[in-house]
Amino acid sequence: MKKPYLKELQSQLTGMVTDAADAREYFSTDGSIFKIVPEGVIYPKNTSDVQLTVAYLAERAKAGKRIGLIPRGQGTDQGGGAIGDGLQLVFPAHMNKLLRLDKDTVTVQPGMSYASLQQTLHTHGRFLPPYPASLAYASIGGSVANDAAGEKTVKYGSTHKFVKRLKVVLSDGSTITTERISARQLARKKGLNTFEGQLYRGVDRLVDEHVAELRAARPKTTKNTAGYALDRVKNKDGSFDLSQLIVGSQGTLGVVTEITLATAPWNPRTTLVVGYFDDLAKAGEATQKLKALNPSALELVDYHLLEYLRQNRPHDIEGLVPEPLPKLILLVEFDNTSQLQQTLAARRAQRLFRRLATGSSLATDLAEQDRLWKIRREAAAVIWMAGGDKKALPFIEDGIVPPDKLPQFLEKIYKLLRKHDIEIAVWGHAGDANLHMQPFLNLAKKKDVDKLFVLAREFNDLVTSLGGSTSAEHNDGLIRSPYIKELYGEAVYKLFVQTKALFDPQNILNPGKKIDVSEAQIRQYVRSEYNLKHLYDHMPSN
Repeated sequence: MKKPYLKELQSQLTGMVTDAADAREYFSTDGSIFKIVPEGVIYPKNTSDVQLTVAYLAERAKAGKRIGLIPRGQGTDQGGGAIGDGLQLVFPAHMNKLLRLDKDTVTVQPGMSYASLQQTLHTHGRFLPPYPASLAYASIGGSVANDAAGEKTVKYGSTHKFVKRLKVVLSDGSTITTERISARQLARKKGLNTFEGQLYRGVDRLVDEHVAELRAARPKTTKNTAGYALDRVKNKDGSFDLSQLIVGSQGTLGVVTEITLATAPWNPRTTLVVGYFDDLAKAGEATQKLKALNPSALELVDYHLLEYLRQNRPHDIEGLVPEPLPKLILLVEFDNTSQLQQTLAARRAQRLFRRLATGSSLATDLAEQDRLWKIRREAAAVIWMAGGDKKALPFIEDGIVPPDKLPQFLEKIYKLLRKHDIEIAVWGHAGDANLHMQPFLNLAKKKDVDKLFVLAREFNDLVTSLGGSTSAEHNDGLIRSPYIKELYGEAVYKLFVQTKALFDPQNILNPGKKIDVSEAQIRQYVRSEYNLKHLYDHMPSN
């Protein structure tokens, strides 16, 4: 290694430290439009390695030699949350184990593959409902860091609802376990003469003094990962859970090394009903009424994606979608444990579609369901694989509004994109009014990069005007951090600044995310070519 401090750090760890050019290049990107080459890469083997690393960097920071530490899972983050110019702490190489499997909980290390864990849980009749669409590539740690969500969130909720306990390495290298504790236990924690005690005292004070403004400022949406979830920490009964603050903080407050999650009963036998719409207002009305049936998924795909499939992959929709193509399709799934309940819910959905949609279809056969779901689940991949210099880019891909504003949201999105001469497919979680889209732009052209940031700003204004958030389930990262102050207002943003300073006074934990980030800062990191090479493994041999 060229850097002496990395050699010194390596002597303290069991896991490998490297500043090899190929490793640094590989970890310079994630799923976002950004690129930042790190100084080095660490593959920790255990919590002790993480503690020693953080403690070492804390001491260097005290001596005026600050280096950031960026925790990383599989790097699917679409906002740039998994990259930085410091040291990458890469968990999937070694800290990827299932530690304990109980009747209704599971404990894992952060680098564990989401898909592997889900497969294991399925064999026990359980599952983790808030899985993201990227579960084949994602890690559990990254999903906790982002408070990930997905198609099942409309019924089951986001990741934070399933986190029961975390082991967290703090910015001084000490380790704590976070879980929901009683008011009496909180009093004991606040009495500790340690960094942990300082955190409990500080967070409790912030929440108690500002609970009303925190709750008032939070978007009235079913999901929101912008900023810090201070409003979720303390319940009305006085119980307190720092886990709720750590989840969704993107490694900026502490480094998670163990995760205990609740699981749910899994029913592989589901019923799927599809509705076809030519009227966005009626689709919005149907969405609101369908939610009353407690579906396990309620998703949408728009005309532009269907048209792209018809022109480029006609076999994907042949026999599934009527001609002429509808403006929008809704896919509503039911996973009730009782087959009778599923049947009754599906019949109600069909009656609703007969009144509001132009047509509908019912799928109980799993193979037919898979074909229909493929249209929605592979939307991002299908769009990304389009050829040419322009690529489908994730930068306005995670907006969410109050559910009753879904039709307005769609109309305003189309109007905004037409203004910039962009036609684009829209898909997403209709039940949550959380829509995904990836405009085609060429990052090698300055005019396209200029357009990108104009679009990002105008999209943020659009979403906030409807009472929504631009960070529903993909979190802030680099791309959305500049807009957090505008979303919450100056007073609540100052509370986020205080929270970061409380947990990480030397700013070594994933710096440059959430707090004190500007458009000018992040623009310098936009890469000239967008690709997903980071999805290929780059792990040490031992």
